[in-house]
Amino acid sequence: MTERSTSTHRVGVLVFPGVTLLDVAGPAEVFVEANRYGARYEVTLYSPDGGPVRSSTGLRLTADAAVADATGLDTVLLPGADALAVAGLDPGLVTAATELARSTPRVVSVCTGAFLLAATGLLDGRRATTHWRHAATLARRYPRVAVEPDAIYVTDGPIASSAGVTAGIDLALALVEADHGPGPSREVARSLVVFLQRPGGQSQFSAPSRTPRPRHEPLRELLDTVAADPAGNYSVPELAAVAGVSPRHLSRLFQRELGTTPARHIERLRLEAAQNLLDAGHTVTSAAARSGFGSDENLRRAFVTHLGVPPATYRRRFGTTVRPR
Repeated sequence: MTERSTSTHRVGVLVFPGVTLLDVAGPAEVFVEANRYGARYEVTLYSPDGGPVRSSTGLRLTADAAVADATGLDTVLLPGADALAVAGLDPGLVTAATELARSTPRVVSVCTGAFLLAATGLLDGRRATTHWRHAATLARRYPRVAVEPDAIYVTDGPIASSAGVTAGIDLALALVEADHGPGPSREVARSLVVFLQRPGGQSQFSAPSRTPRPRHEPLRELLDTVAADPAGNYSVPELAAVAGVSPRHLSRLFQRELGTTPARHIERLRLEAAQNLLDAGHTVTSAAARSGFGSDENLRRAFVTHLGVPPATYRRRFGTTVRPR
């Protein structure tokens, strides 16, 4: 055990009805565990009015104080809740977050807490992330925020944000490392049996079949054909012939409706097919052949480029133990 810090680092966590319990408990566990290795974190729960709240699980959280009573905080943590991304934000909650964050040196969010952080204006002109499922909504709702949808966490000056739920643990470990160096944060990661730095981005955890659907009917039918048989030969001239348009017009359709080229979109469809095959228990070689990548190396290159991990690693994490038929 290392020598303890002489000053206490006060962390204030905003809790409210429906707050995701793990967004609160995960980072809090990291900070408290760090105290065993030389840190001196003090975690305090604040609710808008100081009263208890029901978390996402139904478990009751007892706030230590009201937001109006918060003083001398070093870090403010804004956890998420499902409602923050799908419904309008409660003005009172935004006011509470803004008041809690005011004059605090460091403000961070976990998961959809990024919506609350963005509503305070503190993310304007900064980079941020949130749960992969809600990244596009965050970017659309707050165009002044540079959303990085694949990041596990993002630090931009004194403001930081993390991806979904357990990524709050990753962010908290990074904060401990920033405050006390890699030694204590490494010991905390070992104690909690988590990665100090998780390999890859959050795309590896997102659900397949997330590519956008085009509005143009022939283009939709064309991509349905590719999805049904991703291992087929889909050069631009052959795709254009199937769609009944010229290769140049087909490229324009892809750019206008999907914002990419035919080749790049086909690669994304094949990548999703490979993910599905690996999820189902296929070997890397089988997934490469059936998804249209042809070789293990081509599949590995695509996985590392888009997901940040090789296919063998992905398969170990997400593949079923049931042998595919």
